[in-house]
Amino acid sequence: MRGKLLPLAGLYLVQGLPYGLQSGLLPVLLRARGLSLTHVGLAKVLYAPWLFKLVWAPLVDTRGSPRAWLTLSTAALGLVCGLLAALPPAEAGQAGLPVTVAGLLLLLNLGAAVQDVALDTLAVQLLEPAELGPGNTVQVVAYKLGAVLAGGGLLAFVPTLSWSLLFLLLTATYWLAAALAWDARALQPLPPPQASEPPPHTLHLLQDLLAVPGTLWTAGFVLTYKLGEQGAGSLFPLFLLDRGVSTPELGLWNSVGAVACSIAGSSLGGALLARHRQPLPLLKSVLRFRLGGLACQTVLLFHLDTPGARLGPSTVLRGEGLAMGGGNLEPWALLTFALPGAALLSLCLQHFLGGLVTTATFTLMMSCSQLAPGALQATHYSLLATLELLGKLLLGTMAGALADGLGLHLCFSLLLALSAMPIVYLGLAPSTVA
Repeated sequence: MRGKLLPLAGLYLVQGLPYGLQSGLLPVLLRARGLSLTHVGLAKVLYAPWLFKLVWAPLVDTRGSPRAWLTLSTAALGLVCGLLAALPPAEAGQAGLPVTVAGLLLLLNLGAAVQDVALDTLAVQLLEPAELGPGNTVQVVAYKLGAVLAGGGLLAFVPTLSWSLLFLLLTATYWLAAALAWDARALQPLPPPQASEPPPHTLHLLQDLLAVPGTLWTAGFVLTYKLGEQGAGSLFPLFLLDRGVSTPELGLWNSVGAVACSIAGSSLGGALLARHRQPLPLLKSVLRFRLGGLACQTVLLFHLDTPGARLGPSTVLRGEGLAMGGGNLEPWALLTFALPGAALLSLCLQHFLGGLVTTATFTLMMSCSQLAPGALQATHYSLLATLELLGKLLLGTMAGALADGLGLHLCFSLLLALSAMPIVYLGLAPSTVA
């Protein structure tokens, strides 16, 4: 099993680099330049290619081998990073991304989305049912490591390393990964692809996908299980930034610290699944804990969102308490000295539980896709993965507009209600999933 998991881990790590670049680096930089929460959220439109994986997933199923697709798409990602290295960084005072940089980042997402389809197809074909728990742990953990290296790592090292050098390093990383994808022995002994046939008509293809047992219920779950968590995860760090937490601190805790907690949660999920815990009972327990954690975070936000309340630049690291705008502290304000640490704890707790939930959910998705015929497995898993991403992007993109329009208090109350929905939905699981 180790021979399979090690090359998959390396490839999933490089697959997480574009996500970390745009989720960890861009929102903080854009917000620091004064963009509204709405405009920061709209930057996620660069993820659009991930929503169209179903366009090329049938080609991966029927044209060539997944390993060839994986090698070519990874090499193409290195080429795009090389082009980004040749561009100058955004000028100081510029409100948004340069058009050329935005276009190349869009291409980076396109290449990563093709790579994702090919890599997931390999994983579905390679992993035995008993290996799904460890395999999905490797998938989630390695992907998040790549994301934090490109997110928090860039925030930490951009003042030291030049823009060109950073993207040249990414270029070399992708080309090494392309060589690994082509040469790794564990990825070679796959059954030869069936004779190339034209992809089925879209309507017939969709009917075949939905006919796989458990697909409709699983699709509904992956579309909704991250709604509340994703919205809160997008807004709460920016709220802390508005309250005075410095950009380097936020980059450290929201990228490195939070992702470390997420990786710990994913690893725990994999360990529990490896001990023959079924994903559905595990999800029922963890989703309740996640709801309680988000409720605590919402209460903290209500306390911090008061006139004159401000977190000092080093409060989170030094535990200096809340700096109030006025002179003497009211009795209720004594509680606020503990709030900065509590805010950090709530952020890390949500990422820990989110990692656990993600590993269990991806195991559920892969189990469902293995019930599909071999010629449909890439397309079936891409359908579920696209819906999973759509659910996350939906609230990640709209969260800023909801906060601007409804206010933070009402917005977080809505997110709390959305986090309760998957708990109810689990009770409707069909027997093929349960």
